[in-house]
Amino acid sequence: MTVILINPNSTESMTQSALESARMTSPDIQFDGWTSTRGPATIEGAGDGALAIPPLLELVQRASESDANAIIIACFDDTGLAEAQRIARCPVIGIGQASYILASLLSGRTAVVTTVEAAIPVIKANIKSQGFGATIQEVVAAQVPVLTLAQDPASAIKRFHDRATALPSDTRNLILGCSAAVLIRQDLQDLVDFHVIDGVCAAARLCRVFAPRHRIAQ
Repeated sequence: MTVILINPNSTESMTQSALESARMTSPDIQFDGWTSTRGPATIEGAGDGALAIPPLLELVQRASESDANAIIIACFDDTGLAEAQRIARCPVIGIGQASYILASLLSGRTAVVTTVEAAIPVIKANIKSQGFGATIQEVVAAQVPVLTLAQDPASAIKRFHDRATALPSDTRNLILGCSAAVLIRQDLQDLVDFHVIDGVCAAARLCRVFAPRHRIAQ
């Protein structure tokens, strides 16, 4: 089984960290990582997302034509997800969507801690449109630029930890709202009592349900 993981931004190191995490999570699946070289360096809000969509969809079309069994869009904003699902002949899942699905299966209150304030409106809109509004009611920002997760992980961990510990006391599940959060997930999990979910691992797990018979005839 082959799954193409597409990073909608042009930062190759983020593709590689997501790809490594996906392979460790589901070693029975063959994951290939593609980087959208014409996308923005990071996606931090609606403006960056709009710029990322056209080159992303070109890669989605190519992945679909390559007979991939599934495609992962490795951006927590689920950039271009609806458009990608319309044009692909195989299942397409966003890492935001995947994390919401897993969280909906867990008991207790769930919150999202993302990177920057500009991402919050996009994430909230996705949660509502995908039908997870009753499950996930809290979306907050750690005030950490995306590239800081790789360049200064200790600082990123502290800020995510500080923001997480300020969440309502009945919060039981914590979703990390950025694909680069795979770099800090385990360290953060060691510091908190929440069940910590990152979208890349969530998507890699969900890909196990996709098989060649699920391809859609066009």
